[in-house]
Amino acid sequence: MIIMNRGNITDIFFDLDHTLWDFDRNSRLAFHRVFNQYGITINMDEFIEIYEPINFQYWKLYREERIDKLGLRRGRFQDAFQFFRIRFSIEEIDALAGSYIDELPKDNHLLTGTIDVLTYLSERKYKLHIITNGFEEVQYLKLKNSNIDSYFDTVTTSEEVGVKKPNRLVFERALQKANTTPAKSVMIGDTFEADILGAEAVGMQTLFYNYRKVNPPIDYRMINEIPEIKNFF
Repeated sequence: MIIMNRGNITDIFFDLDHTLWDFDRNSRLAFHRVFNQYGITINMDEFIEIYEPINFQYWKLYREERIDKLGLRRGRFQDAFQFFRIRFSIEEIDALAGSYIDELPKDNHLLTGTIDVLTYLSERKYKLHIITNGFEEVQYLKLKNSNIDSYFDTVTTSEEVGVKKPNRLVFERALQKANTTPAKSVMIGDTFEADILGAEAVGMQTLFYNYRKVNPPIDYRMINEIPEIKNFF
């Protein structure tokens, strides 16, 4: 384990989806309601198996500014349903996508250990913050509905900045809102490119949550489960 330089750390920044908020579990529950609403009878396990890698790739394109928000919302649904030979009109796809976004923050399961870790860090007087590429209209609802909004001093979304992680402007805005410096800050997130390399580029320390069990470069601090965060602070 690469030891964290804790001496000057005052501020800890978290990604939200797949880092604290159990996106996969909550998303599946949202899809169940949307499928019932629209009479879609695809087996959920089979759909999720196809949808998740498609969604991950579309978010990569979105981060890289190669598609816009509408392109992300439409494209991931069109590609997933096309695999099952189900075709919807653009109007129907937009309605499905809108319903999914509406349903998503209604379930707010957190990853195991989240509350314990946030409480632990708060008691140790760290200031906590969120930096997220997620859609602004639902990210605040997720924080509120999961009852963790009170832990965070600031929330910075890519939509308010106008660019997405790993763009340094997102991290610079977050540091400015938190009234802190990179030398006093740590970024914790599950997407290596967006969270870890992005934060590193502005001089922040990092802690990679290996949610997808990939093989990142060995010279990075890494955890496999959320409770392990406490080992570094």
